[in-house]
Amino acid sequence: MIKTALRFIRYDRVKSLGVIIGIVVSIFLIGQQVGILRFLQNLMGGLVANSRTDLAQVWVVDKITRNSNELAFLDESLVNEVRSVEGVENAWGVIAAGATAKFPNGKSSPVLLIGSEPPLFVAGPRPEKITDGELLSLIDDEAVSAEFFDRQTFDFPVAKGTRMEINGKSARVKVQTRDARGFAGSFIYTTLTRARFYASLPGSVVNAVAVKVRKGFTPDQVADKINRIIPDVRAWNAETLRKSTVSYITLTSNIGTSIGSLVIFAVISGFFIIGLTLYSAAVDHIRDYGTLKAIGATNGYITRLILTQSFIFAVAGFMIAVFLLEGFRLGVSNSGLMIRYSVSEYIALFTVTLFISTGSSLFFSIRTINKVEPASVFRT
Repeated sequence: MIKTALRFIRYDRVKSLGVIIGIVVSIFLIGQQVGILRFLQNLMGGLVANSRTDLAQVWVVDKITRNSNELAFLDESLVNEVRSVEGVENAWGVIAAGATAKFPNGKSSPVLLIGSEPPLFVAGPRPEKITDGELLSLIDDEAVSAEFFDRQTFDFPVAKGTRMEINGKSARVKVQTRDARGFAGSFIYTTLTRARFYASLPGSVVNAVAVKVRKGFTPDQVADKINRIIPDVRAWNAETLRKSTVSYITLTSNIGTSIGSLVIFAVISGFFIIGLTLYSAAVDHIRDYGTLKAIGATNGYITRLILTQSFIFAVAGFMIAVFLLEGFRLGVSNSGLMIRYSVSEYIALFTVTLFISTGSSLFFSIRTINKVEPASVFRT
């Protein structure tokens, strides 16, 4: 069966190449758009995802918040109130406030100040995302962090030792992070007190309370207890808050609709382009298929033969598309577009490839060939 399918493929190399190119283009476009969407969604949940989720397993915010990038102010007394709840091992205040950074070249850029208490810095940055400097150096006077990939946003080569102004107040970069970013703006990490100072906030406010769960309790259990006991706030499992943020922004910003429509268009166009190309190839070989029927081949055999050809096209096109996607991923990573493809995503892409290739052959080619009468090959 495979040898026969390969003979049909080799017989009409031009159409075979056209089918493979169609599959490659469709799958590459789908994979590219899905990768970009995943990258944007990682940015959306960046405030929580870049925090010390091993310590800050529950986040307490105002009651109406569904988006961690839009946090209202809370009274700092809430920190002690949360600490008294059963199942809470410790709690820390977190500041996430907007500000403006000005650089030595005169350029200015909006930033998000993220402050938490040393030495743990539960709001971040995560130690594995620090590429230059020590986390505890954020305790130093005027110390802040800066993100490596924000150099283009700032239009200035920010690095360790760079001096800048934040809301007109002097600051110095002591820590540089890599890929500790968010959707709401460039992240600048510092201490809780210094974040309030730069943002000109009173010392009695926080934007959130990060909670470490006591051993023997789950984050969901502690979140439920806090929600029952303390009014006018809402406690979230950190991962649930991240997912809520991603869902909220994806829907309200129409990013999901825009990228989703492109993916659907790529699937539909690939289905019909590849299907029509396979149909054209099948029509060109209609006498060959008729001959096979005349010597005893059943419609089931012909169907399996065409599906085998489609499967070979799908595997070849998918392998080339994956190679191109990996090249694209590596090529854009240096510019800060960090795209990652999981095994499950590649499996999903291969499933789409099979649908486009075999589905279109079933819809166009097989129905036509199955109607061919064996005696037709002897007609002139």
